Amino acid sequence: MFLSVFDMFKVGVGPSSSHTMGPMVAAARFLDTMRASPFDFHGLRASLHGSLAFTGVGHATDRATILGLAGFQPDSYDHDKAEAILAQINATHTVHPESLPALHFNPQDDLRFDFGPNLPGHANGMILMATDAQGDVILQETYYSIGGGFVMTEAELAAGKDTDEGAPVPFPFKSAAEMLEMAQISGKSIAEMKKANEISRGCTESLAKGCARLWQVMNDCIDRGLTTDGTLPGGLGVKRRAKSIHDALQAERGMNLNAPHTINDWMSAYAMAVNEENAAGGQVVTAPTNGAAGVLPAVIRYWLDHVPGATASRIDEFLLTAAAIGGLVKFNASISGAEAGCQAEVGSASAMAAAGLCAVMGGTPEQVENAAEIALEHHLGMTCDPVKGLVQVPCIERNGLGAIKAVSAASLALRGDGTHFVPLDAVIETMRQTGADMHEKYKETSLGGLAVNVPNC
Repeated sequence: MFLSVFDMFKVGVGPSSSHTMGPMVAAARFLDTMRASPFDFHGLRASLHGSLAFTGVGHATDRATILGLAGFQPDSYDHDKAEAILAQINATHTVHPESLPALHFNPQDDLRFDFGPNLPGHANGMILMATDAQGDVILQETYYSIGGGFVMTEAELAAGKDTDEGAPVPFPFKSAAEMLEMAQISGKSIAEMKKANEISRGCTESLAKGCARLWQVMNDCIDRGLTTDGTLPGGLGVKRRAKSIHDALQAERGMNLNAPHTINDWMSAYAMAVNEENAAGGQVVTAPTNGAAGVLPAVIRYWLDHVPGATASRIDEFLLTAAAIGGLVKFNASISGAEAGCQAEVGSASAMAAAGLCAVMGGTPEQVENAAEIALEHHLGMTCDPVKGLVQVPCIERNGLGAIKAVSAASLALRGDGTHFVPLDAVIETMRQTGADMHEKYKETSLGGLAVNVPNC
């Protein structure tokens, strides 16, 4: 099983990897299918199902679908250009994707939110259609946005989770147990095995440049969030808080006023900065999703800024270790809030961050696995219940607490020798089972939990 670090961490746009980035990617794939087709197309239609329908407006799924059909993609998204194109589409009821004719698309009529039962493959389903001059559908595809910006067609999903058809990699671990066994036999760290796998499909230079870019985007996102205030869009009136918290923390430095636990506020500020940017539709990196995008960057920033001996030269080791753990969770369970609740998003992110921190602080493979296990274990059962369908409450603060748990988990693991009672594989399987048993209203539908028990819902 191989999942690249650049699949796990993708540069994209907020507020949601599954509900914003995924539909945009699906639309781009559909346009490619149209370009390869012999038919004469005149129009487009789209229907959103399951969680994409229930929280679609709050997660900007409608906007992402429209822009995707106009040719936009997450990694090259330009906000100002998108605003102009959206206004043009609403005025002309036409989209102009590259290498295709002008296509009729009236967002009011041709984009439908279907609040009926989920499509059979996944809670995040959408159907894209192309029509002829009479308005009849002549090309149709069903897509599933399965979390973290990953998109699969109906046929791809039915074929099974392991769709990697590339050349064999040196360390094809599919479980934490296999990962530890391979580490023991090879004498390599988890990051070294992951690096070997990456290089077998690419090259050392592209891996280094790619990891550097990922951290640059993450760190820039933190910095923007720490220097921007105001109110987040969406109607809840949620005020940005990362800047004011950060300003207060900076002002208190050197005044001997700080209690030891104030370090938690620094971690929360870093994480909240990212998720406030995400909620505002800014550029973020899925880690492993947008809704959980603040956890891992916050832990890296905490390590760099507050831990003696930390060095930016080891960030790739952090990212590679985290990606290895994230790949295990995705392959054996889920990173989708619509499929397994927030345990699959912030829980997975916390496990990945704990593993990465443990590794760069000298942890053995066994301690790294233990750190991931502790972090994920203590997110089990967490629901996904965004108020008003927005990735704001409780999501922003939840990332801060996910970062704090990650650091605590890494610290506990480093205090031991790597032996522990509950293996990571058992926790991942428990998370999968818990997600399967969880009522649908607690899985990113905004039909339960906090979403129906606060005044602004």
